[in-house]
Amino acid sequence: MQYPAFFDQIEPLVLRDPLAELLGAFAGGVMQINYLDVVRLAGHSCPTVAGAFLMARKGLKTLYADDIPVRGDIAVEMQQSIGEGVTGVIANVLSFITGATDQGGFHGLAGQFDRRKLLAFDKANPSPVTLMRMDTGQRVSLIYDASFIPADPLMGTLFPKVLTGKASADEAKQFGALWQGRVEAILCEYADDSRLVSVI
Repeated sequence: MQYPAFFDQIEPLVLRDPLAELLGAFAGGVMQINYLDVVRLAGHSCPTVAGAFLMARKGLKTLYADDIPVRGDIAVEMQQSIGEGVTGVIANVLSFITGATDQGGFHGLAGQFDRRKLLAFDKANPSPVTLMRMDTGQRVSLIYDASFIPADPLMGTLFPKVLTGKASADEAKQFGALWQGRVEAILCEYADDSRLVSVI
């Protein structure tokens, strides 16, 4: 399996999942989620998927500081409806990382570990994404904006050719490399830039 080398250079997220511990999936319930895992979930790597990963990282760091975030004890609230823009894509990534789900999620065991009702849409929040600790009620609202990170000008020429099937094999390969080049810049060069992910 081949993929861009920078996927492995991105600091993974570490969480503790009490359900995983109970059922013997991970020792102590501690698990590591890599950017590659998120790409597998989404089926692709793009600025939106990268942004969701970075929002999770910054949001969880804000909520838990130096403690390990508790997967399954974090609510995710989306400002927009599930079908609006890239809301669904972001929600899927955040759901995977935090364990938060809607009615299709895990029902729990003996009244514990219920993951339903932790993911909600159409919330009147001040930002597109809000994360909340269920144990303390502490909330963090997040805004992701990668518009200041430029794409290679060649992408504008290659994109329509790729979409219409008119690109040569070399052009298609070049487009993919340029596309991932911008994602790499987001995740590696600008990941800690306050303009990229801001906290309200």
